[in-house]
Amino acid sequence: MGSLKKLVIFVFVAIFAAASFGADVVVQDDITANATWTADNTYLLDGLIFVDGATLTIEAGTVVKGLAQANITTGDGASALIVRRGAMLMAEGTAEAPIIFTSEQDDVDDPEDLEATDRGLWGGLILLGKATTNQPSTDNQIEGIPATENALFGGNDDADNSGTLRYVSIRHGGFSISGVPGDEINGLTMGAVGSGTTIEYIEVFANDDDGYEWFGGTVNTKYLVAAFCRDDAFDYDQGCRGKHQFWFNIQSPDECGRAGEHDGGDDDETGTPYAEPEIWNATYIGAGSDAAPEGDGNDRCVYFRDNAGGHYTNSIFTAFKGVGVKVEDIDIEDSRQKLDDGLLTLTNNIWWDFGAGNTLEAIIPDEFVRNSANFSGDVEDPMIANISYAQDNSLNPTPAADGPAADATVLPEDAWFTQADYLGAFDPSADALWTDGWTALDQDNFTAEIVSDVDDLAEMVHDFSLSQNYPNPFNPSTTIEYTLPVRSMVEMTVFNALGQQMETLVNEVQNAGIHNVSWDASEYHSGMYFVRIHAGEQIMMKKMMLMK
Repeated sequence: MGSLKKLVIFVFVAIFAAASFGADVVVQDDITANATWTADNTYLLDGLIFVDGATLTIEAGTVVKGLAQANITTGDGASALIVRRGAMLMAEGTAEAPIIFTSEQDDVDDPEDLEATDRGLWGGLILLGKATTNQPSTDNQIEGIPATENALFGGNDDADNSGTLRYVSIRHGGFSISGVPGDEINGLTMGAVGSGTTIEYIEVFANDDDGYEWFGGTVNTKYLVAAFCRDDAFDYDQGCRGKHQFWFNIQSPDECGRAGEHDGGDDDETGTPYAEPEIWNATYIGAGSDAAPEGDGNDRCVYFRDNAGGHYTNSIFTAFKGVGVKVEDIDIEDSRQKLDDGLLTLTNNIWWDFGAGNTLEAIIPDEFVRNSANFSGDVEDPMIANISYAQDNSLNPTPAADGPAADATVLPEDAWFTQADYLGAFDPSADALWTDGWTALDQDNFTAEIVSDVDDLAEMVHDFSLSQNYPNPFNPSTTIEYTLPVRSMVEMTVFNALGQQMETLVNEVQNAGIHNVSWDASEYHSGMYFVRIHAGEQIMMKKMMLMK
């Protein structure tokens, strides 16, 4: 082959490789002129990158990665993207091609490389606007960024526009620049962001601080996910307002805060405007009513304090160790006053499976809350399909179509809201989760596939079955897989060779599909054991051999 022909082939291969696989683009300088980041490249944030007086457009399917602090060359204490007042971020992904912000350590094509406990690997995403807050000043420095940097928020334009974020997943962030607890960067921070901004279909996954935090502002949001964050899921402060719908949170069993931590003021708790966002159709799932995570310890689902108001309607709160809601009641103007004045309401919500007890008195311990005209709700099982915190394709937060969450007696009057005639963030009659495709929850194999069509179900699941455990023989743990052709009450128990019951592995209603459960036999002696499953009218049993 001639040298010219070889050169032509080499150039073609190089061009094809660049077009197919893109390149790593290291970003060290602030964005001060309009720019577009394209999906054929991966963008590496080398320190604190500010969008200043310009519009940054990010194409659908683009991956942006923050460098670890040890790899930053700019001298900054963390990697993060900060959109200053007057600048805009246009990040419009799709369900099929989301925009992903994550750590340089994250191979987004490998669901097993990082875990939900891998947090604080980079900073986060910060939007700063010109809307009002209840702070004395219109120039306030945002949390998590050193005072040496211009990260100011606040103003007098409640219709301010910081851009559009749609189908964006923010993963494994929350690094603290100072190293001091409390200085971590939230997954998505919004400082005085105005109602001209569009924020919908956003996920914050495994953040080392809060999932979302609002400092004042009037931005409206729909379809937000906060999964496995170390601190609070949804935190607002400083006169935050706006309209919000379809918020989903699942806490982490290792460490977590509150699902909703809601503060009114900061420097001035009696300042106006009061914090009073309107929230419809939230589903908050705690770390488990018997879990003991670190941090705030899953001690309460929602906390109103520092003169905060707010409105929750048609929502589901479940699986928290402590109480359902706490409203601060002190001698000065406080959140109890907001409740009495109708600026804090809890309407038509379901509370279920709390460690404090499954009575209204246990879940809502303050009598002044239970007896308020601005409180209404029931303690009953919302019949969520399945709660799981593992990468086992079984998390399904959808309530049953024939359960109490399927019929909402109150609907929003504001045309901005979707007229959802059910409680919680997920439609009981939907044939898919709105988290499918674009979230880490889906891509990393946490959530289940929903099968609602009879033909699809028949194709997926033919018969009731109990598979042989694997491995078998085993030491000390094994996995048991079983198939349900229809939604059933399932009881799975383990017996020894003498017929004595050792453990109950499953005792709940489960949807049709393929399920698996692990059994850790560390406390038992070697020998033959039996696993027995009773689902509906069906019973099956298998032998298992424990060999130590």
